[in-house]
Amino acid sequence: MATELKVPTLGESVTEATVAKWMKQPGEAVALDEAVVELETDKVTLEVNAPVAGA
Repeated sequence: MATELKVPTLGESVTEATVAKWMKQPGEAVALDEAVVELETDKVTLEVNAPVAGA
């Protein structure tokens, strides 16, 4: 089942981010709070974690 990932607030002056790396392949199992995507902005690189576990 698909689950929406929400990008955390990146700061007042940051308005966009680019996907730098997907940590999982489509259909691959993921654990709660496991990093699934790495985002890059002009100021920071951050990982977004899974809000739920699943496959």
